[in-house]
Amino acid sequence: MKPLFLGGHPAADFLNTLPTPDGQPVELVGDGHAFAAWLESAGLVESAKKLERRFGLAALDTAAADARKMREWARDWILRWHEAPKGDYAAELPRLNRLLEGARRYRQVIATKRGLELKDLDRLDSPDDLIALIAAQIAALVGTEDAALVKRCAGAGCSLWFLDRTKAHGRLFCSAAACGNRAKVAAFRQRQRAR
Repeated sequence: MKPLFLGGHPAADFLNTLPTPDGQPVELVGDGHAFAAWLESAGLVESAKKLERRFGLAALDTAAADARKMREWARDWILRWHEAPKGDYAAELPRLNRLLEGARRYRQVIATKRGLELKDLDRLDSPDDLIALIAAQIAALVGTEDAALVKRCAGAGCSLWFLDRTKAHGRLFCSAAACGNRAKVAAFRQRQRAR
């Protein structure tokens, strides 16, 4: 199964790396290769192949295992944060801040088709720095977004998260084409049976 990027925010997309279609969890970052590919697809790193050559698959396997642990921790925390945005997060903040300390950023001027641009880049000296990249996305989500707009899909059996950026903030489903359509079909069938 390919990674799903329906969350509207890299942190939500990271939470969605363990979807449960048909009630069965499917691990999308099960090893270092899949983890590096997800980071590239999410736009957090330039090239998965470069990561694999630089760090090796064994080190990336370890980073993927750490990322899975962080995902479960973040999912529990974001669920509680969604339900109580002003709650007590004394246990979570030190852990997140320790992870953020590993992030190393630098700036570089690059030439583009539009001219020169200043770009912020992440220094990746070890596989642990990949965990810091994801921690930065989680920090951005909880630090800058409205907790009420971080939602779980209302689709039956769907476990996906998304950031509701719609104008009226009425989005209910991870995807109107998938879960939204299934809900409409189920409602139609229910009305037909009621008649």
